[in-house]
Amino acid sequence: MKIYEIMSSKVISTTPDETTKEAARKMHDLHVGSLPVIDDGKLVGIITDRDICCRVVATGRDAVMTKVSEAMGTTVVTCFDDQDITEAADIMAENHIRRLAVLTRKHAVAGFVSVDDLARGSHELASTVLEAATPAH
Repeated sequence: MKIYEIMSSKVISTTPDETTKEAARKMHDLHVGSLPVIDDGKLVGIITDRDICCRVVATGRDAVMTKVSEAMGTTVVTCFDDQDITEAADIMAENHIRRLAVLTRKHAVAGFVSVDDLARGSHELASTVLEAATPAH
């Protein structure tokens, strides 16, 4: 099964110049935990609810004044939409993540694949990713 068959293709993004409050509002309204950061049509980062919590709120910064570029992660783990879902699961497990940005072969953002998406294709793959992504405390 290919990633494009299970991924979420509706991608709402943010820009580096948007405020973290605006990004947090989008995440809240969409019930998602992350947004791709796109600048001039290119994927330049990802911002998560955890980034905003830990890099903005917890450090006493003002979310209205803090730009997404100041809190986002610039290393984005990706896969291609025509790869097999087992490859996506392997990438997610190796990187201990639950969401993976999906690109076309021309490097345009095609969507995201999550553990929930993987579960629709294979409960076994989803379990492997969850096990790898869950921190041991």
